Amino acid sequence: MKRLVRAIAYAVLPAEMALVVCLVAGVPIPMPVIVVAEVAVATLVGVETFLLTGAFRRHRSAGLTAAEAAGAALRELVPEPVLRLTAHEARAAASIGYLVAGRRQGVRGDAVAIGYAREQTPMMVILLVVCVIETVVLAILLPWPVVHAVVLVLDVYAVVTMLAMTAAGIIRPHVAAPGELRLRWGALFDLRVPMALVESVRVDRRYDHEGLLRVTGDELSLAVSSQTNLVVDLAEPVTAVRPLGAVVTARRLRCYADDPDAAVAAIGRARDGARATASVPGLPAHPDRLPLISSAGPAQHPPRTARSG
Repeated sequence: MKRLVRAIAYAVLPAEMALVVCLVAGVPIPMPVIVVAEVAVATLVGVETFLLTGAFRRHRSAGLTAAEAAGAALRELVPEPVLRLTAHEARAAASIGYLVAGRRQGVRGDAVAIGYAREQTPMMVILLVVCVIETVVLAILLPWPVVHAVVLVLDVYAVVTMLAMTAAGIIRPHVAAPGELRLRWGALFDLRVPMALVESVRVDRRYDHEGLLRVTGDELSLAVSSQTNLVVDLAEPVTAVRPLGAVVTARRLRCYADDPDAAVAAIGRARDGARATASVPGLPAHPDRLPLISSAGPAQHPPRTARSG
């Protein structure tokens, strides 16, 4: 039943979007077509609501809280990659508000922000300007109403997405705190490592990386403009979650920092602070074993409690 509903949704929702664009563009649509489309959408929404309500009640009866039950029900009905992409876009869009307010997300107290967006921001700004110019030019030149409306929607979406990605890279830096080391790439990746697991950190420049995130053996590389310049060696492997949900394991982390020497010093100070805190009487002997809850989902247990999202 769930697979059938998903298949219908994949067909009905794009058709509904195309119908809306045509109506906005002034294209005459026969009334029977509109009625059939709206009935199909209403039926789909009704079935989804029925399935979602049933799954929510089942999880509530199993002892979950309302929020936990709602999340579990959504994960049952919506494919994980869709949920993750939606969450990534929501976090990126929220980054615009943080940027306007002049705030950085996740940097509190004695935590130190380690920027990584200086290399890529100029290129992102150039692409953003090009997208804006393209939107204006096509809005003026395209004579066909339907094509004009479709292209305008796509261009506006591209402009907002580019602005959100640029903002996310600025307001979501890496973070070094006594409790944890947080490595991020905009709104797409967020790995939280207990600082007690950090054995060493050093500057090591490489310029040959492919893609945003790559795992080779026990090494995870998080590149910016195909570059990394920091290496963090861990005492034990940690788990990380790729943007679409795949789980990987790594014991060595490579990433990029705008000022790698300052980043090494900040991580070193945070690691020393974590060790000093662990030696205080009355505190847990193994702070690295305290579970960390990721903003992206439930905790991953093996092989160590490090989180990403």
